Amino acid sequence: MTGNELIELLKKGGKRCHVVGSAENGVVAGLDLEGRLFAVMNGQVMNKVNPAAILGITDRSGYLNPGGDGLWPAPEGTCFGYEYSTGKWRVPPGLTGAKFKVIEESMNHGVIEAEVDLVNASGLGIPTIFRRNIKVEIAKSALVVKVIESIEYIGSRTLSRKECMLAPWTLCQFDSEAGCEVVFPETHGSAVWDLYDSSSEKRYSKDGLSHTKTDGGIKYQIGIGKTVDWIEFRNPSKNLTVKRSAGKLPSGQEYIDIIDAPSDKMPSDKDTRFSVYSDPSFFMEIEAVGGCPKNLEAGMVMSVEVTTEYKEN
Repeated sequence: MTGNELIELLKKGGKRCHVVGSAENGVVAGLDLEGRLFAVMNGQVMNKVNPAAILGITDRSGYLNPGGDGLWPAPEGTCFGYEYSTGKWRVPPGLTGAKFKVIEESMNHGVIEAEVDLVNASGLGIPTIFRRNIKVEIAKSALVVKVIESIEYIGSRTLSRKECMLAPWTLCQFDSEAGCEVVFPETHGSAVWDLYDSSSEKRYSKDGLSHTKTDGGIKYQIGIGKTVDWIEFRNPSKNLTVKRSAGKLPSGQEYIDIIDAPSDKMPSDKDTRFSVYSDPSFFMEIEAVGGCPKNLEAGMVMSVEVTTEYKEN
């Protein structure tokens, strides 16, 4: 799909959008589509695109996954998770129905934000602002997208870690196929772990790198700890690599466990900096996670700067 075709599809679906850079080389932000970002390089959209989600509306009958690169609240599950406020998995309606607006813009820079009221699995309401500060850098054979991902708490009451955990979590989606994988600096032991069933059949080490196959074979997700500085998606058939790195957390904020676990469970002490998700329906995600303070105070902003570099080899 081309960038211009994506823009026309958004218009057809009645969804507003904003372009940072250009429709040839830049980012198309779906303002009525969870603020999802779609990278475009040399005229072609790099991320997964789900036309049904763009033309339709998510409701309680089922979630329509738009693709692109989304900003979600973490954790997903446990007693503090944001996908289990009804007892069953669903993306918060506060996010799926959010109306993002452009608050800053120039040729290669834009800031979008929306008010999103969250409810965690313990029934606590948490009013927030989701904000994405987007910068695009264009090179001959690469597109670099730098986004400061942030969630601002705008509630009036201080919330302790016994009541609430909240961190920004960005999920960048791609279509996948046989031969696709993610690599990162070789690491062992507690720095990599499974969030669902074992992924050992998909993982191996070679030449100083850890490899995990994202070829659509089985559903799995791995968490990657704070000692790892980057992860890279590789799709050989498209000669495409996508490298994600994440900056240091603001002072006083700590990585958290983002796991999709039952709502009667407490989060573990895992420090999730990155994550890789592979789905049997042949799409995958390279994910980066910010941090959470010990106490959530009025006006506090949880943020992380994520750099995503798209290259055609």
